[in-house]
Amino acid sequence: MVFRATADAPAQLIALGSTRLESYALETGESRWWMPIGSSGSMGTPVASGEMLFISTSGGSEPNLPAFETVLEKLDTDKNGRLSPQEFLADKAMGEHFGWLDENADDVIDAREWQAMRMLGMGESGAIAIRAAKASGKVDPASVLWRAKKNLPYIPAPLHYQNVLYLVKTGGIVTSFDPVTGRVLKEGRSTDAPGNYYASPIAADDKVFVASVEGKVTVLKAGAEWQVLGVNDIGEPIHATPALGGGRIYVRTRGAIYCFGER
Repeated sequence: MVFRATADAPAQLIALGSTRLESYALETGESRWWMPIGSSGSMGTPVASGEMLFISTSGGSEPNLPAFETVLEKLDTDKNGRLSPQEFLADKAMGEHFGWLDENADDVIDAREWQAMRMLGMGESGAIAIRAAKASGKVDPASVLWRAKKNLPYIPAPLHYQNVLYLVKTGGIVTSFDPVTGRVLKEGRSTDAPGNYYASPIAADDKVFVASVEGKVTVLKAGAEWQVLGVNDIGEPIHATPALGGGRIYVRTRGAIYCFGER
């Protein structure tokens, strides 16, 4: 995403990766600042309001893969301390992941590659608000204004709308925050739209729209004490974030694009 702390500030390109949140000067590509972050896949997109950036990542304090020695004992049939594609495919659960584990594409997985991938997602994670207007180099911990670790989405990005921050999690769980303090304003769910959520929430006309993978679009009355106004079942899977424009909402399902609005 492109970020300007103030109207006359230089534009920054904000990128969320698996281990760091980074800022680059948009004009030159020069690195401006970065902060370590634990992110299992770096799925969510950062959002901004004024000088503040909001991100949400899921991570953990434990490695997401076993120790390499344990894997070698099970799969390393030629006992050379590395894993070939043929050896790795013997693990039916992990075999399909050889390609991304083989970082340098030399057709073997060694201890360094395994350890690098094993550590992905570890570190401080959560819903985070930072003030990055004057940051340079590694971000000072004082720039992190608040951090929340409950009801975190895996893929959907946060939504900042009318001075309220929203997170939407699998199960149809919606949490609203005070964006300045991180105080939880309301936790609840769309009871008629459980299931998985990949699409990010969007907002317009004092409403927040949330789409589930199962094809149900929940309409919320926006606000700290948001309320469910209704649930519309499109009947087809939705993975993409809906779009808004010209008083209409566009929803892409697995098989079609729908446009809803007043005629």
